[in-house]
Amino acid sequence: MADAVDARRVCGMPEKAQLHVAMLALQFGYAGFHVVSRLALNMGISKLVFPVYRNIIALMLLVPFAYFLEKKDRPQLTLNFVVQFFFLALCGITANQGFYLLGLDNTSPTFASAIQNSVPAVTFAMAAALRIEKVRLDRRDGVAKVVGTLACVAGASVITLYKGPTIFGPAGAGDDKALQQVPFLAAVAGEGKNWTLGCVYLIGHCLSWSGWIVLQGPVLKKYPAKLSVTSYTCFFGVIQFLIIAAFFERDADAWVFHSGSEIFTILYAGFIASGVAFAVQIWCIDRGGPVFVAVYQPVQTLVVAIMASITLGEKFYLGGVIGAALIITGLYFVLWGKSEEKARNTKEAIIAAANSSGGGEREIRSTKLASSITQPLLPPSSTTSDNV
Repeated sequence: MADAVDARRVCGMPEKAQLHVAMLALQFGYAGFHVVSRLALNMGISKLVFPVYRNIIALMLLVPFAYFLEKKDRPQLTLNFVVQFFFLALCGITANQGFYLLGLDNTSPTFASAIQNSVPAVTFAMAAALRIEKVRLDRRDGVAKVVGTLACVAGASVITLYKGPTIFGPAGAGDDKALQQVPFLAAVAGEGKNWTLGCVYLIGHCLSWSGWIVLQGPVLKKYPAKLSVTSYTCFFGVIQFLIIAAFFERDADAWVFHSGSEIFTILYAGFIASGVAFAVQIWCIDRGGPVFVAVYQPVQTLVVAIMASITLGEKFYLGGVIGAALIITGLYFVLWGKSEEKARNTKEAIIAAANSSGGGEREIRSTKLASSITQPLLPPSSTTSDNV
C-alpha cells in the first residue's frame, strides 16, 4: 500500500498537491489561449484560417494516441457513427470556436473567459430539458442548481445589455487621441466594435459548447472511445471550416504566415490549448473528478484579467465585473448542488447495498472509494475535453 502511495509522488510531492499544481498550470495555459487568440485577431489573422490550423495541429496530436491506446475499445466505424460525429463537430468545433472568435473580436479576453463560467449551468439546463438530469426542487441540491443557473443567466444578461463605465484601465487607455494614433490599442479597447453583438456571439459559443457536452452522452455510450470520438469530431470540424472558408475566405494571402508572431499564436492554440492542456485536463478529471476541475474555472478568468491588462492594456467595465461576479456565483451554486446530490446518492447506494447484502462490507467500501475519486458534474459520459 505504501509503495502505491509513493508511486504517485513526483519529486516528493503527494498526488493531491500534484492535482492543485496541475490545475493552476492548466488555468494559466487556457488563460494564455484567450490572450493569444486576441493577439492573433489583432494581427489580422483570419477568423476562419485560425481554427483550421489550430484543429489540424490538434488532430495531429490526438490521432496517434487515439489509434494506439483505444484499439480494443474502438467499435467499428459505421455510417451512423459518421453522421453523429459530423453533427458533434458542427456543434462542438465549428459553431463553438466560430462563435468564440466572433465574440472575442468584439469584446475582450476577460469577458470571454467570464461568460464561459456559465457553461456548467447551461449544460445542466439543457440536460434537465432533455430529462438527462433530474431537478428536485424539494431538496437543497436541486434548489441550488436552479438558483445557480438563474444567476448565470442574469450575469450573462448584465454583461450583454449593460457595459457601464470604465472602472479600471491602464494609463492612457482612455485617451481618444492615443487610441487613434495606435490602432492596436484601439482594437483592444473595443473601438469600432459592437459589444452587445460580441456578447451574443459568446452566449452562442456557450450554448454550442454545452450542447456538445450533452450530445456526447448518447454517442459515448455506443462508442466508448473518448480520444477516437474527439479525433473524429476534430477531423470533421476541419472539413467544415474548410468548406466555409472556401466561400468566405477566398484571399489566398490569408493562409500565409507573415510573421513569427502569427506562427506562435497558431502553434500555442494547437499544441498548448488543444494538446498539452487536453492531456492535463484528462488526468485531473481522472484523479480529482469533473467537479474538482470545474471549481478552478474562475481562476482562469482572474489570470486572463491580469494577463490582458498587462499585455493588451485591456479596460474593465462595471457591467462586465457585475456580470462576471454573478456568473461565478452561479457556477459555485451549481457545483455545490451537484456535489450534494452525489453525496446523497452515494449514501443511499451504501444503505441499499448494506440492506441487500446483509452487511456486505466490501460493497460499501468500494462504493465509498468510487465516490471519493469522482464527483461527476453531469452523467459520466459528459466529462469532456476541449476548452474552447
